[in-house]
Amino acid sequence: MSVIVHKYGGTSMGSIERIKNVARRVAKWHSAGYKVVVVPSAMSGETNRLLNMAKEITPLPHERELDMLASTGEQASSALLAMALLAEGIPARSYTGWQLPIYTDNSHTKARIISIDHKKILDNLNDGKVVVVTGFQGINENGDITTLGRGGSDTSAVAIAAVLKAKECLIYTDVDGVYTTDPRIVSEARRMSTVSFEEMMEMSSLGSKVLQIRSVEFAGKYRVPTRVLSSLTDPLIPLEEEMISGTLINFEEDKEMESAVVSGIAFSNNESRITLLDVPDTPGIASSILTPVADANIDVDMIVQNQSVDGNTDFSFTINHVDFQRTVNLLKDVVIPAVKARDLAIEEKVAKVSIVGLGMKSHVGVASTMFKTLAKEGVNIKMISTSEIKTSIIIDIKYMELAVRSLHHVFGLDAK
Repeated sequence: MSVIVHKYGGTSMGSIERIKNVARRVAKWHSAGYKVVVVPSAMSGETNRLLNMAKEITPLPHERELDMLASTGEQASSALLAMALLAEGIPARSYTGWQLPIYTDNSHTKARIISIDHKKILDNLNDGKVVVVTGFQGINENGDITTLGRGGSDTSAVAIAAVLKAKECLIYTDVDGVYTTDPRIVSEARRMSTVSFEEMMEMSSLGSKVLQIRSVEFAGKYRVPTRVLSSLTDPLIPLEEEMISGTLINFEEDKEMESAVVSGIAFSNNESRITLLDVPDTPGIASSILTPVADANIDVDMIVQNQSVDGNTDFSFTINHVDFQRTVNLLKDVVIPAVKARDLAIEEKVAKVSIVGLGMKSHVGVASTMFKTLAKEGVNIKMISTSEIKTSIIIDIKYMELAVRSLHHVFGLDAK
């Protein structure tokens, strides 16, 4: 019978009763003859609790020790789920990432998977067991535990599905699929039955929290059929009904997808904007600024370099807010003295709002409509970034929800 991979998020694992419900759902699939691998996240709030304790000890915890601490949340939930399955009469065995092992690079707190030794998984599946594997973690060449960053359990699940050539990877969350935007912001947001791989990639990278972007990258690279669906339904819902629910990431060409100019609105309120003022406008200045940032394993998103005035220019870029203080310290201590910038201008919290859609490839005036709509609402745009299928802007965080609602309406995404 086919291999199926289940991934359950923190909300799905948020209490003992919910863990029991997960066990009942997995038991249903196992009883139907599927070989099931389950990748659970830590219980809801547990990772934050652990990280907050670390920060009570020191504002900048040592990253190796941080991974040692953060990885324990998934270990606890995996063991509890295996116990719940055994209580249901289903043979089960739990493993940590390092027990398989899942090999990663050496980037603590943001590690990337290099390879997965799946022999133990296959041996247990062939023995009729459900295999529970901790998400979010692995082991590096030094034997140290590493973690994959927030949302890393999605990546673990899709990577395991890829190496096992699974029939499908089912990502169970507290929502019933991928929506045109967050229904908590726009009540008229609609669930999509399918979404293209390209659109899901953009939406994940731009702030949609349904799937971590690296899990979508894995799904695309290895063409893993991936479905997002709810874990909060009746766990004993008929299997045939469950198999067609949620939102399927589509890898096939679909001409009808281009009929919708914009498919979704993504946003993030977790961005920081940093500007180096009056840096010399000379060849290599961008490299001089961004190379130390990259060497510190800090991801840069949007970049704007202004028009040169008297041989100097302003250089702006955005980062995730989690890296804000590290980036500011690095710029002050290393970069500003090296490039002889006059000063640093910082906006610790800004918002990024993006429109995404394959139809943008073949329709003109989409960005113009976006800008006109925001101008009418009095929203000032600070930065702009575009690709074939998306346009992203940086705005003041206080205007984020207004911008999302306005754009969702003007592009017809709230139409029945």
